[in-house]
Amino acid sequence: MKIAILTCEKLPELTAADQLLIPELAKHNIVAKPVIWSDKTVNWSDFDYLIFRSTWDYFEKETEFNHWLDQIEKLGIKTLNPIEIIKQNKHKFYLREMEKQGISILPTVFIDKRNSLNLAELIPSHWKKAVIKPAFSAGSYLTEVFDVADIQKINADYKNLAQEKELLLQEFMPQIQIAGETSFIFFNKKFSHAVNKKPVKGDFRVQSQFGGAYTLVQPSQQLIEKAQEIVDTFPEKLLYARVDGIIIDTELYLMEIECIEPDLYFDIAPVALERFVASIVELIA
Repeated sequence: MKIAILTCEKLPELTAADQLLIPELAKHNIVAKPVIWSDKTVNWSDFDYLIFRSTWDYFEKETEFNHWLDQIEKLGIKTLNPIEIIKQNKHKFYLREMEKQGISILPTVFIDKRNSLNLAELIPSHWKKAVIKPAFSAGSYLTEVFDVADIQKINADYKNLAQEKELLLQEFMPQIQIAGETSFIFFNKKFSHAVNKKPVKGDFRVQSQFGGAYTLVQPSQQLIEKAQEIVDTFPEKLLYARVDGIIIDTELYLMEIECIEPDLYFDIAPVALERFVASIVELIA
């Protein structure tokens, strides 16, 4: 069994945490190696499975990534997660469909591509502060938080982008700066662990590259069940899913469900790596 662990040009040998997967998979007679998804010299048919991990430049190479997904699908190569899930999950308008299924999401306005942008016509009147970002993005890419009083500046800053990309406009929740964001990690649709992420004072971005602090936490059973409901909206099998949300008055509000290339916090949760490998073995058996 040969598996390609997909990565990007910036991380040709994977992250330090993901490198640990290779010897662990070898214990199960699985030969795994890091492979850059955009490397045109790769013969993808050499692999039995592809596992999406640190493909962290996919949103910067949107057209190339979409063509590559189509190529892998035509070749019939199995992927974890499945290609149809990757295609759906890479564009955050999936949140609109999840809301239709009864999932609580942050108050969101979905903005289709347009030649002119007038956020004043779109933003609810009671919002005081908002976040705007492309629907095809990751890691706070081209994301801004702004006071509604500054809406004309944001119109000017994003008018060209609005012609090229769909946008998300979300009400800014101050809880992100106080209580942080919580990630619920599931392997093979079973809850594994949870991590709370808090931004540095004065910021809203929880990613580690912006100084976010990560802590392993044990959520209540009620919150785990709410995260499980979100995962269970997918009929397909999932090697992993990371439910990112804000908890407000015991309710979990979904920010996004990551099924492409999320950090799974192997370095924070001691049992995570073992559970992840066991899920790989279980799904390919």
